[in-house]
Amino acid sequence: MLMPFIICFLILFIVIMVAVTLGSKYFDQKRKKQVSSMLQTADGDKTPEVSISNLLMEPADDSRSWFTRFIEDLDFAQKLQAQMQQAGLDWTPTKFLILSLMCSLIGGVAGVRFPVLGLGVSSLVFGLMTASLPYFFVRRTRTKRLNKLEEQFPDALEFLARSMRAGHAFTISLEMLGEELPEPLGQEFRTLFNEQNLGAALEVALANLCNRVPLLDVRFFSSSVLLQKQTGGNLAEILTRLADVIRERFRLKGQVKAASAHGRLTATILMIMPIGTMFALLVVSPGYLQGMAKDPDGRWLIAFAIVGQIIGNYFIRRIIKIKV
Repeated sequence: MLMPFIICFLILFIVIMVAVTLGSKYFDQKRKKQVSSMLQTADGDKTPEVSISNLLMEPADDSRSWFTRFIEDLDFAQKLQAQMQQAGLDWTPTKFLILSLMCSLIGGVAGVRFPVLGLGVSSLVFGLMTASLPYFFVRRTRTKRLNKLEEQFPDALEFLARSMRAGHAFTISLEMLGEELPEPLGQEFRTLFNEQNLGAALEVALANLCNRVPLLDVRFFSSSVLLQKQTGGNLAEILTRLADVIRERFRLKGQVKAASAHGRLTATILMIMPIGTMFALLVVSPGYLQGMAKDPDGRWLIAFAIVGQIIGNYFIRRIIKIKV
């Protein structure tokens, strides 16, 4: 009776020790990566136009193929890396490519299983559609994170203003803001403070903040701080007024979003309804749409229907998108 208990205890002990060791190594590597990034920013970036991602890019290799040079000239990997960073994801372009290929394979298998447009065409179309899912996920995550940052920003400015009125310096106020503010904006201000604390110029640190958080409000904040540094003035009062302006604009944006909710819902329903109807027919009656897909004129009709759906959804989105 005692031996099974001892064996279970040893197994549980080994599992706990392995989990603790792996967790410790993970957080240690994450901390080292963060410190290394801050040190490279503080040591290498001397102009506000250069971002952290540019500093970490490897020098060009003359032995690369013409296709590799063409892709890098398009700056696709750099722009994708910037979008993933703005989305708060720790992905790399390689990981993104692997996810896209896996989704493409799944879509190709679905096209083979449901050959609506023919075996080869269905597999290609479904593969391309599913391959774009990681990109849309990054864009959606980025939009949600930027909206959250924009919502938190007025409170952060008021916190800075109150801290400076209490007698704290601007850098100390940034440190307090990074510790007290919830995520994701707290992380950005902690990075801003760490960069400046490790020797980066204020202009460089604020430029990096604008690159990580591409919001108009953040650019207003950076311009206000740099202008006050050059000309003087009451920075606490400036930040308070800026917070009021941002909050008022945010309220107006909410009203516009509520007014255009009907149009956005209509666009979503009109886009999803034909796709849902097609999959429902494929499940209920698999041979119902295959006759149309095998006919040459039917294939053209299906292609025109898909293009019409995309064009219609694009124009509806353009109509209901109101910039504030």
